[in-house]
Amino acid sequence: MQAPAIAVEGLTKTYGRGPKTVEALRGIDLAVESGTVFGLLGANGSGKSTLVRVLSTLAAPTAGTAYVGGVDVVAEPKKARAAIGVTAQQTTLDQRLSGRENLRIIGRLCRLTKAAARARADELLEKYDLVEASDRPVSTYSGGMRRRLDILASLILQPSVLFLDEPTTGLDPRSRNDIWDAVKELAGHGTTVFLTTQYLDEADRLADRVVLLDAGRIVADGTPRSLKERIGVRLTVVLEEQRADVSAAAVLEALGVRDLAVDATPDETSITGLVSAGTLTLPVILDALTGAGVRVADIGLHEPTLDQAYLALTGAQR
Repeated sequence: MQAPAIAVEGLTKTYGRGPKTVEALRGIDLAVESGTVFGLLGANGSGKSTLVRVLSTLAAPTAGTAYVGGVDVVAEPKKARAAIGVTAQQTTLDQRLSGRENLRIIGRLCRLTKAAARARADELLEKYDLVEASDRPVSTYSGGMRRRLDILASLILQPSVLFLDEPTTGLDPRSRNDIWDAVKELAGHGTTVFLTTQYLDEADRLADRVVLLDAGRIVADGTPRSLKERIGVRLTVVLEEQRADVSAAAVLEALGVRDLAVDATPDETSITGLVSAGTLTLPVILDALTGAGVRVADIGLHEPTLDQAYLALTGAQR
């Protein structure tokens, strides 16, 4: 069995002392499989960036252990860095230089020979479709092109683990799609991608597994689908008669539909609620309502978004 690309146990990080102590990480246990896209989700202040800083050797933990590529990031930080690529939230590119020049300089800083740095830069530009713009100053690049070049800079030494910290913040939809395609290609070639994001649709689109972080603690862990299933499927029933909401609500409650809410307007009355995944089907619900004399204009079951799952799962922990 292959060892995890990232293994964390009891990881804690605190700042300050006494009454001003801030617990950024509170006993994180985590294992990330090699060659997967791992999504770490959380609001500002949840501890996402702190965890990335510890795993990428930029900050020392207060307690606990962390291994990346089988290397202890505290005991052997230099060796760990050889397996790590990091794309931070803020760009590290020189805007005055061309994309090709930026990559070559980074290659030299990584102690590649001049010839090897040139060859690696050319290889990455070709592979990720930036050749056409490669000799223009980075200042002329779009936001998406700069972000792609930022990621390429992190790949100079062919890391086995790539940390992407909020990679698509502020980008337009087309640029986000370009970054998503690049991330999927990286994982397809065996790179483990550790993605931190506030965009739930991003995690839903890319991540094989998602962890929700809240106030320095893991509050949920699973595939995007399994996290959405934990809060259930949303049922919506539109009634033909506006005064039938009481009878309809009683039927739905008896069926086990929870968190019922009635929305009545002059034109329409609807009832929403949550159904545990796999427990009820539309024909069963519709038969129960019509059997009770409730006439239904429309009915539907809708899979929750990852946004709804995030709010439900983190809110329950407060």
